[in-house]
Amino acid sequence: MEIAVCRAEDIQVLDRFMPSRSVDGNHAARFARQEAGDSTYLIPWLNGRPVGHAEVRWTGCAAPEVRAAQPGCPEINGLLVRPESLRSQGVGTALLHTAERLAQERGVGVMGLGVGDDNPRAAALYARLGYQPRVAYVDRWAHLDADGVRHEQADPCMFLVKAL
Repeated sequence: MEIAVCRAEDIQVLDRFMPSRSVDGNHAARFARQEAGDSTYLIPWLNGRPVGHAEVRWTGCAAPEVRAAQPGCPEINGLLVRPESLRSQGVGTALLHTAERLAQERGVGVMGLGVGDDNPRAAALYARLGYQPRVAYVDRWAHLDADGVRHEQADPCMFLVKAL
């Protein structure tokens, strides 16, 4: 497996293998933030195929309560491993380690990420890797259904932080 920074030509491949209906979390939006210098969009590749993604948002978490409690803390956002058969095979851990290394190279001493209250499996992984709970918040995001209708989501989460 190789983890690479997303390139413009990767967007179509990502859309084919991992379609996203998220308004701000789709591949094109993540790539645009990367091009603006606000993030780094990481893609793990296995046998020429994308098997996940994670966006390191250098500007931090969008939730105001997290920004107030953890100013200047970059966020690993949208961590995904797909297909599900590859979960618990080290792909997510490799993405996290790559994001942490990029932060250290920038002289950043902390990294954060949010985990949904309904995702104990991910929370256990993050705890094993040294991420500690810091602030509860509500992750607000929107997605489009198959008919193009926008739906707002509000998920209770915990923001976790690791000293690097």
